[in-house]
Amino acid sequence: MDGLPAIVAELTDRWSLTLGEPFEPGGQCSWVAPAGPDQVLKVGWRHYEAEHEADGLRLWGGEGAVRLHAAQSFDQTSALLLERCVPGTPLSGAMPEPNQDVVIAGLLRRLWRPAAEPFRPLQEMCDQWATAFEAAPSDLDPGIARAGISLLRSLPRDSVDDVLLCTDLHSENVLAAQRESWLVIDPKPYVGDPAYDVVQHLLNVDRLTNDPHGLAHRMAALLDLDADRVRLWLFARCVQQSASWPDLVEVAASLAP
Repeated sequence: MDGLPAIVAELTDRWSLTLGEPFEPGGQCSWVAPAGPDQVLKVGWRHYEAEHEADGLRLWGGEGAVRLHAAQSFDQTSALLLERCVPGTPLSGAMPEPNQDVVIAGLLRRLWRPAAEPFRPLQEMCDQWATAFEAAPSDLDPGIARAGISLLRSLPRDSVDDVLLCTDLHSENVLAAQRESWLVIDPKPYVGDPAYDVVQHLLNVDRLTNDPHGLAHRMAALLDLDADRVRLWLFARCVQQSASWPDLVEVAASLAP
């Protein structure tokens, strides 16, 4: 944070930008400001989950996601010059949740495609999460915790139809735009099981606590996925996230195989 003003000034000069006031409220990982009517500058700290954001946006080429105009990484900083979404309204506040499901499913169908280098396998991220979970205290029943973390390790390894994943696609990361009705922002690309990629959306909808089984089956049907596999992924992620999201303790218990 102390170095942010100098970093922004350097990028402004390098890319000949005229910046507006940063978007508020800001996020936890990035500083973002308009750079004229058509672009935004995103400056963030480099973290492993988002290491290939620029590579994913290049591969998608504006198909369902914002376009990438330029990218630069140095030291602990990642800088992206991106297409600006106007009006930029998040999907989360634009329509009821069941309608959001349909939009999310349509975007995922467009984003999923074969990919290899430089993208990392999903199992790498899942293994890191599993190790971190095992090292921390948990309020879950020990048997449920073991089952969830075992699945978190095994599900990425037995996938047979790996594609490029967004991994962080939920309704706050989908914005209204003019070039297309809805565009994805803030992807964290990995290669792996498409059934995994619906789960971040499921974790961010209010209906999850009331009917996690029905929600998993709905998203699976919208995307022609194996509903049991989506449910297992949802269970594994609820276990993994339960330490920071206490409401997921009961959801994980209800989903336990």
